Amino acid sequence: MGLAVEAQFHVLAVDDSLIDRMLIERLLKTSSFHVTAVDSGSKALKFLGLVEDEQRNELPSVAPETNQDIEVNLIITDYCMPGMTGYDLLKKIKKSKSLKDIPVVIMSSENVPSRINRCLEDGAEEFFLKPVQQSDVNKLRPHLMKSKVKDEEEQPINNKRKETEESHSPDKSRPKM
Repeated sequence: MGLAVEAQFHVLAVDDSLIDRMLIERLLKTSSFHVTAVDSGSKALKFLGLVEDEQRNELPSVAPETNQDIEVNLIITDYCMPGMTGYDLLKKIKKSKSLKDIPVVIMSSENVPSRINRCLEDGAEEFFLKPVQQSDVNKLRPHLMKSKVKDEEEQPINNKRKETEESHSPDKSRPKM
């Protein structure tokens, strides 16, 4: 393994729209990310080695080793997808012991504040509105660096995130969705 390979971050992009998937893939590659693109939340979970029991029958089984040697540094997912939404994918990742530290970024063409807040409150690092711009992709690096740092020295970064979330939502009386 050369140094160049290790310096390259691996992003898993999840979007049911081929055009959006190609766009995000091109933006990420322009920023010299290594990209794996899949078209559904269940394929993303399968790639990450997290397959649910009820889906096991219909999906061709994949040897778990195939995914373990590929470290995913960040997941960027569309919110609106058939079957499993980006929000469902986020919750499954944050519930998983092995994957919960991977930063997740949600993107959507709909600007729905309550949805954006819910995703951020449940662990998403960012919420991008489509079409995703190069400036959005540039915001990903700090999250990647954070996940790298977190691996090296298990430090609680969550406190910082909670503070920023509270400053984002001054209206505490808002009912939870």
